[in-house]
Amino acid sequence: MGVTDELLPAAVLRQIGDKLYEKRKVAALEVEQLIKRLAAQNDQHRIRLTVDKLISDYAFSSQANHRKGALLCLAASAVGLGDPTEVHLRQIVPPVLASFTDQDARVRYYACEALYNIAKVARGTFILFFNEVFDAMFRLCADSEANVQNAVQFLDALIKDIAADCTHWDVGAFIPKLRDYLRVTNPHKRQFLLSWVVVLDSLPHVRMLRHLPALLDGLLSMLAEPVREVRTQAANCLKDFLSEIRATPPSELAPDFFSRLTTTLVDRAGSPDELTRLTAIHWLRSFVELAPRRIHGHVPAILGVVLYNISSHNPDIQRECQEANAALLRLEVGVCDDGVQPDTAAGGAAAGSGAGAPRGIISSIDMAAILGTVILEMRSEMEATRLEALRWLHFLLARAQDLVLEQVGRLLPPLLDSLSAPSDAVVTSALGVLAALADCPGQFSPVLVALLDRFRGEAGFALLQRSGSSLLRRLCSHLGAAAVLTELGAILQRDADMGFAATMVSVLNLILLTGPELAELRDQLRRAANDPAGARLFSVLYPSWCYSAGALLSLCFVAQAYDHAVDIVHAFADLPFGAELLVQVDRLVALLETPCFTFLRLQLLEPRKHPSLLRALYGLLMLLPQCNAFRMLNTRLQAVPTLELLQLGASLGPAVSGAGARILTVAEEPPASTWTDFNALLAVFRAAQLRQYEAYTIQRQPPPLMPIGAAGAGVLFAAGVADRPSTLSTADVRGAPFVTSSQKQVVLAVEPEPSAGGQGGREDVQQAMQQVVPQPSQDAAAEKGALAADLGHTPAGDVNPFLSSHQPAGGLLQPTALAGSQN
Repeated sequence: MGVTDELLPAAVLRQIGDKLYEKRKVAALEVEQLIKRLAAQNDQHRIRLTVDKLISDYAFSSQANHRKGALLCLAASAVGLGDPTEVHLRQIVPPVLASFTDQDARVRYYACEALYNIAKVARGTFILFFNEVFDAMFRLCADSEANVQNAVQFLDALIKDIAADCTHWDVGAFIPKLRDYLRVTNPHKRQFLLSWVVVLDSLPHVRMLRHLPALLDGLLSMLAEPVREVRTQAANCLKDFLSEIRATPPSELAPDFFSRLTTTLVDRAGSPDELTRLTAIHWLRSFVELAPRRIHGHVPAILGVVLYNISSHNPDIQRECQEANAALLRLEVGVCDDGVQPDTAAGGAAAGSGAGAPRGIISSIDMAAILGTVILEMRSEMEATRLEALRWLHFLLARAQDLVLEQVGRLLPPLLDSLSAPSDAVVTSALGVLAALADCPGQFSPVLVALLDRFRGEAGFALLQRSGSSLLRRLCSHLGAAAVLTELGAILQRDADMGFAATMVSVLNLILLTGPELAELRDQLRRAANDPAGARLFSVLYPSWCYSAGALLSLCFVAQAYDHAVDIVHAFADLPFGAELLVQVDRLVALLETPCFTFLRLQLLEPRKHPSLLRALYGLLMLLPQCNAFRMLNTRLQAVPTLELLQLGASLGPAVSGAGARILTVAEEPPASTWTDFNALLAVFRAAQLRQYEAYTIQRQPPPLMPIGAAGAGVLFAAGVADRPSTLSTADVRGAPFVTSSQKQVVLAVEPEPSAGGQGGREDVQQAMQQVVPQPSQDAAAEKGALAADLGHTPAGDVNPFLSSHQPAGGLLQPTALAGSQN
């Protein structure tokens, strides 16, 4: 019989493993009394042997009742010791903790009860086992048995009291464990952990803010917990932490405190959970206001978060982002968080002045990264995000102009992309920024070059059709119509793509004639004969307007340079031109009927004062085939007062009368105006037309005209005028219908005489074409250079008066819109 057998009678040993709780409890009381006697005698050897006997024979027994009895007796031993030392606890506590993972729920319950009793006796000494005890409680706080959960709650409350009373506890060693456990998803365990975070934060001797960077991510993750109680508890916990941060001077926190927290917050601000995003953005806004100097390196990332979430459907997130964005925009002013003036904190980098000198916190921010964020968000499909990104770009232009201009190559493409946004607010804001950028030194011409490049190609032409006129008009409002038109004209004059230049000149001319924003410019041009500024403007626009004969003629009509208009019309007699000229003249005639030329039509009432106007219009009439435009212009000229014409004709002699007077009266005209060098300008026009012709003939050699059949009173010829500018001369359109022999068919014809059957010859022409020439494709029918059998008829989308025949299909401005525009 051993020593322990002598100390513990056989009856007690049997009762330790009895199936009845009462008998096990009696045995535990006997063990407690024994340990008390031995402790009184300071017989540490027998105490150790007794505890070892309980552990080896009962604590790890295969029988559950033995394990239950062992737990009762181990707790009784601790109670019997009264004030167990660390040596005693290291012998008693481990087997109790091991029982926390027992398969039997009752054993787990007794383990909690035993540990509770041991901790209650040991108190301060028990803190040595805090990490191990915390692990055990964490495992059982979500136990499947309610009794076990209740037991853990009692034990947990006791451990919290012990931790609160213990001032020598090393919390720093416990934080890594707590950080790892915060990643769990079980709601019971989350509540358990949150309760501990709150308790630790409430302890006066524990500075939890020091450990917050390690815990913040886990706390934020709990905001997405489906269980409402957990979300509320986590939100309240974070709210308390933020209040503490606000109440603590930044200088008392670690230098990297805000930086570490900001990294976590930026990451969590992209969470799909709205509460998580809202909380993260709220914290970021608070940091921007509290300690901007401490987070200046994170400003680009914070800005990205704010700009992205400002388009959220959640109004609370929107409002928080708006406030955060406003706080970021205010970073340029004020004093740093540590009381140092901005220029001092930045090492004097912000001491400069002027628009190009960054100010305040801006001087210490990575401007390239800011612009990268702004550029990225400018490409967003969300309207609010793009608007705020454009606002930021405008802000940076005002506060750090030199730094922004260094990145102009990166920001121009997305800025120009914004001009084609579906939102009018985005387009307006983008135009404002574009104008501000163009106002910067040396940027006016590059910005306009980049804008013109956006109108190239099929996508660019679609943009030009859709909103090109509106964009250019607004830009004229921002930067000045004269400056924009003259600079664009100079750029187009140097452009190697003459077809594109001709199209853009036609668009600019239409804006000049119809845009309300350019009314003052039109008035200036009308006074060109008496106003040096108007004369200079005419001379400056003239070289680029030469790329479009129709635009140039309209410019002469606006400036009332009728003598020169006659010279231009006569120049067509010895200049190569094709179907595109006829299209332009056709559209010019339509434009003459709009309000912008009301003054010109009224001048027709006084042919004696404006003989060159009549001569120019009759010249256009002679250029036109027998089409709707011809009839429209002819009808207008027939409305000229006959009496005035007769009087003018009588002054030339008795041989002139009747219809002949209409031509002769305008033949004898006064000398040309001298308010500019029109001879030199005419030479410029001739040279420009020849350059265009040479460029077109080099790019595409035109096929020869081929007779392909007869229709009615005319002969059909084939000419390739659909996919390139035609090189037909005036003699080629003197009465014969034309069609193309290429795959992209275009009919260039005048109406034949009616057939003998009384029907119009147009049907005969169409029938003959169907028999001899393949029919045009839909794409070919939509070509800008396509002329219908009646030149006055245009496709539905073909509405720009001066688009060249080689441009894609579609129009810029309906004739009805032209007629309704203000002069």
